[in-house]
Amino acid sequence: MSKRAHPARRVLAVAATCLTVAGVAVSGTHLAAAATAGCSVTYTISSQWPGGFGAGVTVTNLGDPLTSWQLTWSFTAGQTITQLWNGSYTQSGSQVTVANASWNGGLGTGASAQFGFNGAATGSNPVPASFALNGVTCTGGTTPTSSPTSSPTVGPTPSPTLPPPGSGPCDIYARGGTPCVAAHSTTRALYGAYNGPLYQVRRTADNTTRDIGPLTAGGVADAAAQDSFCANTTCLITIIYDQSGRNNRLTQAPPGGFQGPAAGGYDNLANATAAPTTVGGHKAYGVFVAPGTGYRNNTTNGVARGDQPEGMYALFDGTHYNGGCCFDYGNAETNSRDNGNGTMEAIYFGNIKVWGYGTGAGPWVMADLENGLFSGVNPGYNANDPSVSHRYLTAIVKGEPNHWAIRAGNAQSGGLSTYYDGKRPNAAGYNPMKKEGAIILGIGGDNSHSAAGTFYEGVMTSGYPSGTTEDAVQANITAAGYR
Repeated sequence: MSKRAHPARRVLAVAATCLTVAGVAVSGTHLAAAATAGCSVTYTISSQWPGGFGAGVTVTNLGDPLTSWQLTWSFTAGQTITQLWNGSYTQSGSQVTVANASWNGGLGTGASAQFGFNGAATGSNPVPASFALNGVTCTGGTTPTSSPTSSPTVGPTPSPTLPPPGSGPCDIYARGGTPCVAAHSTTRALYGAYNGPLYQVRRTADNTTRDIGPLTAGGVADAAAQDSFCANTTCLITIIYDQSGRNNRLTQAPPGGFQGPAAGGYDNLANATAAPTTVGGHKAYGVFVAPGTGYRNNTTNGVARGDQPEGMYALFDGTHYNGGCCFDYGNAETNSRDNGNGTMEAIYFGNIKVWGYGTGAGPWVMADLENGLFSGVNPGYNANDPSVSHRYLTAIVKGEPNHWAIRAGNAQSGGLSTYYDGKRPNAAGYNPMKKEGAIILGIGGDNSHSAAGTFYEGVMTSGYPSGTTEDAVQANITAAGYR
């Protein structure tokens, strides 16, 4: 297997914590005033691809509390913003203004807000040199709202202000400039502030439904609510809600290239109690996929299409698998049919060897790119993709123009290993990719439904996540305490 560091990838960060004059930091000593203003900014280029890039921005208010904010800067090389999340933006020529969203306008003293965006760049992509918060230049210190009455003094450059740690996987992805566009879990909230429904169950006795949410905001699912509702009857999981706010929920997969076993050719729904687990000492339930079971959303919002960059992870039961096609989570065709090479990009887990495999007898984490399960750059066998059997398995696939990667690790402890990181497969039809943007769970893109597996949580992102971001997500997963 050939491996390479992605030459277009770089992470550049500027902490706007000082103004420099001939390389010397300048700060000021000011008289006390009725109100003060000050800020610091961290701007990180998280990914780059031909003609575009992704960036994350953290703005920290160092002055008096704010009820709303606008951050302004100027691009110097013709860059333009094409998509922004966690705020709104306007751009006139090189001048950019980003305003807070409805839910992150309040910034107390020392508080931070994060937003991210994708942009277009045709040449160089330098980091902006200066930022202003509500019209006040961010210098890493505070100034009174009236003019200072003392002369500046020369001192050392202060340390950069770092963003606060994210409390859920999607908080971490957002901080890295690659926000979640889909976030699915029946076991826990994937944002620190999420307090909405995780999934819905339906009783077979009377077809009544019940939404199951977390015990607390950002917490583990309320399994006791399910147990009470489903007592003395069978419950099925009917909806896996999307926590990202984009309504990319997963429901019963419809018929496609293959008919499902349920009425109307749909796939079966999972038994809600077939995959018990504990997370942080609390009981929870995963999604047990027996052959014939499948979930899908063919009309998504914000999921990568064409050759757009994306990332995804899923947490599986590494001991529950088979050789059927195909236990997938990720990007698939929007008509539930095989639309040709490169129309999918999904995580696969199992031990089928028809299209690709790694070392040992399996199972393997591979990428389903349609008409091929790839364990590396070559169709068929790739020696660097090992068999894995962790009880709880973190599996990652990510892709951008002519570059993709497979990573995986033990979801209970330790870090991630990179099994492949390099160019698109040595086969026709995969460069450029032709992703369509549907989301599948437990099935193949054409509704192949002979696979088995168990799913606990997973997300899909906008933009190609950095290894640093994924490592932080893995640390969050291991800290969650799956047992």
